Amino acid sequence: MSAAAILLDKIRSGHYDGAFARLYGEEQVADQRARYAEAVEGFTATYGETEDTLYLFSAPGRTEIGGNHTDHNHGRVLAGSVNLDVIAVVRPTADTIRVKSKGYDMDTVELSSLQPVVEEQNHSASLIRGTAARFDGLGYGIGGFDAYTTSNVLKGSGLSSSAAFEVLVGVILNHLYNGGKVSAVEIAQIAQYAENAYFGKPCGLMDQMASSVGNIITIDFEDTDNPIIEPLDFDFASTGYALCIVDVGGNHADLTDEYAAVPGEMKAVAASLGVSFLRQTNMAALLQNMAALRAEHGDRAVLRAYHFLQENERVVQQVAALRAGDFESFKRLIIASGNSSFEYLQNVYAACDVEEQSMSLALALAQMVLDGCGAWRVHGGGFGGTTQNFVPLDKLDVFKSTIEQVFGEGSCHVLNIRPCGGVSIDALAAE
Repeated sequence: MSAAAILLDKIRSGHYDGAFARLYGEEQVADQRARYAEAVEGFTATYGETEDTLYLFSAPGRTEIGGNHTDHNHGRVLAGSVNLDVIAVVRPTADTIRVKSKGYDMDTVELSSLQPVVEEQNHSASLIRGTAARFDGLGYGIGGFDAYTTSNVLKGSGLSSSAAFEVLVGVILNHLYNGGKVSAVEIAQIAQYAENAYFGKPCGLMDQMASSVGNIITIDFEDTDNPIIEPLDFDFASTGYALCIVDVGGNHADLTDEYAAVPGEMKAVAASLGVSFLRQTNMAALLQNMAALRAEHGDRAVLRAYHFLQENERVVQQVAALRAGDFESFKRLIIASGNSSFEYLQNVYAACDVEEQSMSLALALAQMVLDGCGAWRVHGGGFGGTTQNFVPLDKLDVFKSTIEQVFGEGSCHVLNIRPCGGVSIDALAAE
């Protein structure tokens, strides 16, 4: 019997059902059996039959829960992993990493050459090479593997499919060649290095950390070289709420300038206050100098600085509420975060295209259904994209139908906070 046949039998006979239930929820076990079986068949179709043992891995997408546009000014964030993920069927090999992602061309990386390749920038091969290079540079073991991956992490949704892919590569190398000894925090830092130094994107650490560590975490970026990461042991599944991400389908022109203006204006205000980042100042200084700051930078920049200083403290309050099991206070803080983003940060719609306000409409519909029982806010960078909603389970059907009546079938994605980050499915099943 081939390795693929053995693995398919284990999947279909329920060997991994406990792991699937933990990652995706009991109601998703049958669907995940089918999904993983399809991935095994994709591996065989790509690489052929093999007698070598095959392994299963998973790394989740993430959602920002608190700290909207705070990380770039050394602020605090709250984030969680979700039950959408990138999965891989993997066979160890010798000196070459080959990754075939469903729907994409195969990436091939020779481990004999780990220097950045200019032509690979902005492509997934750079993330593979950068991750392997960092493992090697830190003295960890590396080796080749063949992988077939599939993903249901929504692209462009603020759930960070790229971080999930990076973490997945790190988790594979960790379990195949390091006995699982590399910590989840270090895998996230390695993933960030690969994206910064090889892919060419100067991202922060929130996405990778949430995907790698899992569940809910808070990160303090006051010292960006040594961020403080604290996991929160919170059982989201017990709250009786669903996490709904609404894709509003905004069709904007290039909004790079809109996004860049947010950190740009915040840092300009900070500079006028004699510091490099808003984290280094406080509300008293902002209020004392507000008249001069308005004259120098305009009202929007001042409002964005005001948002940052409040939002940064709001993350502390959200963390305290979750640790106290006070979900009602947590929901109120979510709504306050969303209101601040809309009114002060002003990233719900773009000033260059005021006729396109799909996110504003999605937030209005959410408030109509959830007022007094749920919570809603802009999700991630803003200016289109997605909203985040905490929906009581008894309101889920009406919320979903209200949203999809306006934004189309499939625009409301019902998720859960996943209790763990990047994992070996085999190791999880053995626990």
